[in-house]
Amino acid sequence: MSNSFADELRKIPFVTRVVCASSLSVTLSCIMQLVPPYKVLFIREYVIQRWEIWRPFTSLFLGTMKFEYIFELFMLYRNSNSLETQHYARRSADYAWQLFLATIGILIVNIPLQSVVHSRPLLHTLTYLVSSLSPPGSQASIMGLITIPVTYFPYAMLGMDLLMGGTGAAAQGVSGMIVGHLWWWFVWGSGTGAGGAEQGRLAGYGQAPGWLRNWFGETSITPSTGMHRDGVTSYAPRRRAEESAGAPRTGYNWGSGHRLGDS
Repeated sequence: MSNSFADELRKIPFVTRVVCASSLSVTLSCIMQLVPPYKVLFIREYVIQRWEIWRPFTSLFLGTMKFEYIFELFMLYRNSNSLETQHYARRSADYAWQLFLATIGILIVNIPLQSVVHSRPLLHTLTYLVSSLSPPGSQASIMGLITIPVTYFPYAMLGMDLLMGGTGAAAQGVSGMIVGHLWWWFVWGSGTGAGGAEQGRLAGYGQAPGWLRNWFGETSITPSTGMHRDGVTSYAPRRRAEESAGAPRTGYNWGSGHRLGDS
């Protein structure tokens, strides 16, 4: 049983595994009261003056400490796994590097909001990028009840944050969407959708440094191949037609966002 579980874990791409493990470690540690939530929040004064340099990292992975966290974690996994296995296939180093730059962007954009938790903006960033790179005409199912074009899904998710978490949560969601849009625009290119190659103005800066590529064992740059790519919660029209006979549509309860200052 243990070997089988370990084998399943090893099937998860490395960066996605690290992202999900980080979320689980930080959130469960706080839920189980092993670590006070106050110790993992992003407080600039403590980072700069006390050198508590772990706070930017932990603030990105402190999820909602409620039942909804299960859905947040699942969505985080699906988004990251879709990007790493499809859009960044055999290029985990590039994905890790671009994700690192995106997290810096999240921290910067949230400075005016004085946000102390950034897990929701991170989720919105990945959701926006996955939706932007989904096949044309793809549909997203929300909780199995409502089907909308996948391009509108990030905005529907933002509306849920507003209803469940208030304006503070919605503001953080907007910050994540801004970073996701910049990621898509400058690295992939404004006209790039499913099957496209990275052709944005800053695509070259999105390539991982040599030391990181070597660490991943990716000694050569593998360009995007134009392979068919599905979004995390989307399905292409022809795929939907093929699966409609036997496969039920799935939807997820996205949970609530964090209000500013919540722990």
